[in-house]
Amino acid sequence: MKKPFIWDKYSDQPAQLKDKQYKKQMRKKELFSLIKTFCTALIILPISIIAMPFIKRKRINSETFFSMGVDYQREPELTIELLEELNIKKILLRIKLWELETLDELKNFLIKNKHRKVILKILQDREHIEDLELFKKDLRAIFKTLDGLVDIYEIGSTINRAKWGFFSVNEYNKFYKTAYDLKEIEFQNNKLIGSGVIDFEYHFTAHTLFNFFKYKYDGIASLLYVDRRGAPENTQMGFSLSDKIAYLSTMIWISPKTKQELYITETNWPITGTAPYAPTSEHECISEKLYSDFMLRYHFLAFASQQVDSVSWHQLIAPGYGLIDNRKKITKRLGFQTYKFMLKTLQNAQFLRLDIKRNYYILQCLVNNKLLQIHWTLQPSTLKNEDFFEVYSSDGTLIKDETLKIDSSPIYIYIKDAV
Repeated sequence: MKKPFIWDKYSDQPAQLKDKQYKKQMRKKELFSLIKTFCTALIILPISIIAMPFIKRKRINSETFFSMGVDYQREPELTIELLEELNIKKILLRIKLWELETLDELKNFLIKNKHRKVILKILQDREHIEDLELFKKDLRAIFKTLDGLVDIYEIGSTINRAKWGFFSVNEYNKFYKTAYDLKEIEFQNNKLIGSGVIDFEYHFTAHTLFNFFKYKYDGIASLLYVDRRGAPENTQMGFSLSDKIAYLSTMIWISPKTKQELYITETNWPITGTAPYAPTSEHECISEKLYSDFMLRYHFLAFASQQVDSVSWHQLIAPGYGLIDNRKKITKRLGFQTYKFMLKTLQNAQFLRLDIKRNYYILQCLVNNKLLQIHWTLQPSTLKNEDFFEVYSSDGTLIKDETLKIDSSPIYIYIKDAV
């Protein structure tokens, strides 16, 4: 990565572009594409809203719905130990095109994780965006080296943030088409997903899904963060997380360019008191307790949509937003245990229904032929602990209290003899 682009090793993302003149110049150069994005959105977004009630639900495989983002260079041996402890079946890794000297290191890590499904996110830099022959050459090297070790390749990321290198959707479309053409000619068995828009900025997504470029997606990748809105149930322009998923699923459903698969390949909340490792300001940061609660509820709502094929939590070890803090010593945060119990409970679950009444949520699933209800509410309430209940807290502690406190921290209730 070359200046004016700088990688921030603390937050695992590029630093803000400080050269305002350069940004202005590049956006002016891509003005035609920006106009196309605007015009496409004017047509596609209203159509998608109208079509939302008609979206068809799929049946999501819970075993591969849960995915964990990991860094193959950060505590690699510990990472493998933690993945085994979690017993997770799918992981997401990132490789930087400007650091391909680490490709063999990545290969060795993947060999040790051959029993897991793998999504590999290929991170771009400006050099590879501008020189597509260089991108093709390096992508060919990745495909050849990792043949048989990667299930899904995500081409590019965060395309609607200039600090990541793209200044227009047209630039991304050309970038993705280069990967698609290489796949079609030399690597037909590879599965490519793309789009890679971050946040609720679907005007960019619309342009990636409706254009005249001759390519296809094997699925759509979305970095669907909601952290700036607080809780996942909170709304943005009237859209909660569930609404945003339904909206995006509808766009995928009506697009001629993609299979009907949706992968949330990055999401999290920043943790308070972790600057400079937190990727946002302290204003957006939350406590470890809220982090744990929001993480669970994000997964529950996404799973209940039955439209999201997997959610990749970003990520396992990261001081500012991970399940593990490795600054001074290895510390398992509360979120690690809650994630572990969620996996143990739901990795073989069959979704039944989600009931919502006055901000009280009940997610119902069938788990090993037992009826499981997961309760949480945005307005604290109580519930009698019946004799036919078997109740666990969000971290897996058995609860025997006569009266159950229902609040923002989900609890798991097995209904005995209900099936």
